[in-house]
Amino acid sequence: MAIEFTPGPLLEATRQFPTALWNDSADPDELRQSIAFGAVGATCNPSIAYTCINMKKDKWLPRIKELAAEMPEASESEIGWTVVREMSVEAAKMLEPIFEEYKGINGRLSMQTDPRLARSWKALADQAEEFSNLAPNIIVKIPATSVGVKAIEEATYRGVSVNVTVSFSVPQCVATGEAIERGLKRREAEGKDVSTMGPVVTLMGGRLDDWLKIVAEREQLFIDPGVFEWAGVACIKRAYQEFQKRGLRARVLVAAFRNVLQWSELQGGDLVVSPPFKWQKRINASDYKPVNRIDEPVDERIMAELLKMPEFVRAYEPDGMTPEEFDSFGATVRTLRGFLEADNDLDVLVRNVIMPAP
Repeated sequence: MAIEFTPGPLLEATRQFPTALWNDSADPDELRQSIAFGAVGATCNPSIAYTCINMKKDKWLPRIKELAAEMPEASESEIGWTVVREMSVEAAKMLEPIFEEYKGINGRLSMQTDPRLARSWKALADQAEEFSNLAPNIIVKIPATSVGVKAIEEATYRGVSVNVTVSFSVPQCVATGEAIERGLKRREAEGKDVSTMGPVVTLMGGRLDDWLKIVAEREQLFIDPGVFEWAGVACIKRAYQEFQKRGLRARVLVAAFRNVLQWSELQGGDLVVSPPFKWQKRINASDYKPVNRIDEPVDERIMAELLKMPEFVRAYEPDGMTPEEFDSFGATVRTLRGFLEADNDLDVLVRNVIMPAP
């Protein structure tokens, strides 16, 4: 596939640094343009699938009707997730040439395990393995919960390239990065190949920012509101340092963008940035010149303000939370609830197609 690249800050950064650009959408049109910006990966989940279906109703609503006829005993959820699978495989196909070029490290399409399975490590690992077998370049999202840590190790051992999700803190990144490492070492001990696996550990920086703002408002904290725009960036930089120090082979992935700092402050390292397509357009329309800033510390005055918040300290320190505490962390609960709501939205969409209101 010949790529006609689009010049701008995104492409310049991908050519200047090892920092990889992935697209936080599986819409074919957006992905095609993102690849032209220099992207080498993409993602899909129920929320993204729901958005993509609504953007391409002429394509997907007839397909839902076809699936309902082909699967007469299937539930709304089973039909909706069949669409997610088809959409993901279609996007993965677009990335196959990149996958081959990078020998499995990039060129992957992220699929997310069903959040309704989040209480069972075995169900998560089994679905991750199933999704991984849909296409050679699928990477599977598993949440950074106490149950998810076990599922991540087991899925990695089975040969699944994992993308850790529902992750907002340095302790979550470290715990799941080490779980991936254990899975890789178990494979290696049995003589199984790991050379083409490309695991990543996501830190959803913007969602951490969101949560800290909620805590500050709830507790009526007297803190400069501007510092919250740096919280996710500070944790991502710390997580990246910890991965280098500990020799973890998974890459850190940056997601849940809320501001341009979550791209510009993280260039230069061997990690992945995955902005939504609207942020890519905004970045590429600017006159910004990419600078290697991954090792530049966040300003001391900003850090001093952030460190006044116990909730930020929990997210920033590698031992700030135990895996059991991941489950009740506010950003985790809010995000899992959001993903469950997206599942419900997808069910309703399917219902309105196969059983429209009279």
